[in-house]
Amino acid sequence: MKFKRVNTAMTHLPTLVFYEKPGCASNAQQKKLLRAVGFNLDVRSLLSEPWSEERLREFFGAAPVVDWFNKAAPSVKQGLIKIAELSEQQAIAKMLQEPLLIRRPLIQFNEYYWLGFNMPALLADLGLPSELSAAGIEASEQCSGSPASCEPGTKGHSEKTQRCGL
Repeated sequence: MKFKRVNTAMTHLPTLVFYEKPGCASNAQQKKLLRAVGFNLDVRSLLSEPWSEERLREFFGAAPVVDWFNKAAPSVKQGLIKIAELSEQQAIAKMLQEPLLIRRPLIQFNEYYWLGFNMPALLADLGLPSELSAAGIEASEQCSGSPASCEPGTKGHSEKTQRCGL
């Protein structure tokens, strides 16, 4: 299901709910790109959100369990959690205990949910022209580091959930 095409002549595109880890440099670059394109953001802390199993599953969609995780989380990097060995229920239970394990950002607009960040897929899912992605990169030249680093390659996406490399 595709969202009806949004009029890109609007001053602002729709508001996206953007769940971040406060202080994360990658999330800061991603927010800058989204705002440069014209999205309004309702920024929320991924760490303080009162998550439930049902709520998290909306973002995970058909993605494999290993793609649900923030692979840079200390307990994952240190090998304390073996994500490849976890069932869906075990993974969600660990994330509810330790939200830092959740891959970020999580982005929501109405019935659309994205896990990780992929600007071209987000624009496509919303029926917006891909040229907006390039416009966002140009407008965010002040990003620390390379703005293009905010757009990892696509690993694929389901109807409601985007999986990508961040």
